[in-house]
Amino acid sequence: MIQPIGRGLILTALVMFFLTGCGGIGPNTVARDRFEYTHAISESWKRQMLLNMVKLRYSDTPVFLDVASVINQYALEGEVQLGASWSDGLLGDSQTVGGRGKYTDRPTITYQPLMGERFTRSLMTPIPPPSILFLVQSGWRADAVFQLCMQAVNGIYNRSGGRIPQHPGDPDFYRLITSLRKIQENMAMGMRIRKTEDREEATVLFFRKKNIDPEIEAERARVKRLLGLNPELQEFKVVYGNFAKDDTEIAILSRSMLEILLELSSYIDIPEAHVAEQRAGPTLAEDKDITADLQPLIRVQSDREEPDDAFVEVRYRDHWFWIDDRDFMSKRTFTFLMFLFTLAETGERQIAPVLTVPAG
Repeated sequence: MIQPIGRGLILTALVMFFLTGCGGIGPNTVARDRFEYTHAISESWKRQMLLNMVKLRYSDTPVFLDVASVINQYALEGEVQLGASWSDGLLGDSQTVGGRGKYTDRPTITYQPLMGERFTRSLMTPIPPPSILFLVQSGWRADAVFQLCMQAVNGIYNRSGGRIPQHPGDPDFYRLITSLRKIQENMAMGMRIRKTEDREEATVLFFRKKNIDPEIEAERARVKRLLGLNPELQEFKVVYGNFAKDDTEIAILSRSMLEILLELSSYIDIPEAHVAEQRAGPTLAEDKDITADLQPLIRVQSDREEPDDAFVEVRYRDHWFWIDDRDFMSKRTFTFLMFLFTLAETGERQIAPVLTVPAG
């Protein structure tokens, strides 16, 4: 027979084993936390971006709040109590054993608002034309990139649905980006950086000369004609501005991130009653003949009922706004918008007020 004190020691050992067996909790949390936090931050970023687009559609103020850091702390504490007493009296021997454990999960999340100089740099500074061209060079469709990021090329103006007053795009702009897409698909153009006479770096767009299909050669000639470029040259310097100084330049008036958000917000399908009540401006109608080869950049739907199959959704003014998960082109444009927002984040981050919230 096991003596009372022996039984107490066995129980104590079991409690100690239970507490120490869970002691190595750190490594086991990495896979779970990393992917769950990644998913949560990604989804919140998408919803914040869509919400700001919707707010701009209603001339409301956009607010961006970044997740600056995530720190998760875990703690496991254990305590064992053991006592024994005996007596030769009638009550006989007695013993006590006890244990106590505490598990703590304390995440701390730091938020940083986009404001001041950083707001100006990220949202109101035009995207550099070389960055736009190298997006095309990396494989993004030329027509979509130009339609989204450019206000004008050599004086040919893009659609502007987010500005006041609104204006449709010049027919030549759509002809231009359609031709550039065909040339891009045949890998007949590219970009490079070269030194100028004053040793400054300049971006050059060039057209490939050899083994060109006659149809693509015609598209290339069309691009030069539309832009007023020298038909004999194959390389052209890219500059920022409305108009080129001569027929050897391509002047690109690029948009800022705020202008891009305003433009995309003009595609949002809002309730007709909100337009009638002047809560938001009307949607700029598209010219079907001009844009026959082009699809709308994005489609954001709205309804009072929550959608069943949404890629991203937000609630605003008692309505749901969303991008359908089956709308591949809209999803692609929205994802590209997120890349552009990152591209606009240039330079070192400035110290700004932060808000740290213990989430546990």
